[in-house]
Amino acid sequence: MPYCCKCGKTVGDQDLFCAVCGAKQPVAAGSPANYFTGVSSRTSALLCYIPIVGWIAAIVVLASARFRNDHTVRFHAFQGLYIFVAWLIVDWVVSPMFHVTFFMPGFPMSRILPAILKLLVFGSWIFMMIKVSHDENFKLPLLGELAERSVSEQR
Repeated sequence: MPYCCKCGKTVGDQDLFCAVCGAKQPVAAGSPANYFTGVSSRTSALLCYIPIVGWIAAIVVLASARFRNDHTVRFHAFQGLYIFVAWLIVDWVVSPMFHVTFFMPGFPMSRILPAILKLLVFGSWIFMMIKVSHDENFKLPLLGELAERSVSEQR
């Protein structure tokens, strides 16, 4: 049972003021807010595949206590992160490499191949959004294996 911070008399757990001296009582720190209370597992998995910004939702899902034991949502969060990493690799590594080393500047192939790769990654985001919205579990060929391994290592 808690005691008053001013006079030392006993106060109730929910009392904001002491009944004896009237001093305001400090508010006890409650449990942390769970922001995923009203969000379904399917919606959480779907948010992980939003193109370009889904990595933020994936990190939040992986860090939340609610989905700590939900294998499917964690798989989709990891797979969404890996698709974003593939996007970064294409955007930051492959595109500059094709512009500088392989072809003469202005040659159409130096712009076509990175654009095709970006379209492929973007298409995989959209494809996975459709699959998750229909409650279908789909593993992408390489990234799905990595995501599955990441989920199994955290158990």
